[in-house]
Amino acid sequence: MPRRKPGSLLPLETEILAAALSAERPGETTFHGFGLAQVMREQSGSSALTSHGTLYKALGRLEEFGLLTSTWEDAAEAEGRPRRRLYELTPKGAQVATQAQADRATRFAPRIAPESA
Repeated sequence: MPRRKPGSLLPLETEILAAALSAERPGETTFHGFGLAQVMREQSGSSALTSHGTLYKALGRLEEFGLLTSTWEDAAEAEGRPRRRLYELTPKGAQVATQAQADRATRFAPRIAPESA
């Protein structure tokens, strides 16, 4: 596991925040871990996600940092399946996710090679 510099996020954590931000829909701001893992796989192949245990530990850390909040789903909504823990980006989390996406876009912007004559 990479060492964390004070005040920084691990690549997996920034990937989680970016996926959570992109998965938000009007009127639907919460997400659950398994659904987030699916979004991450669809978006980037999720090279950083090695197991669901890794994902849930990272979600817990992001909650400790104040970037996410979570609650348990109501039992009535579960409809015969285990209840899900629902996560939501905080305003600070959305800001960090937006900034991380902007940083990634400028850092990894493709270069346009000059045409050969």
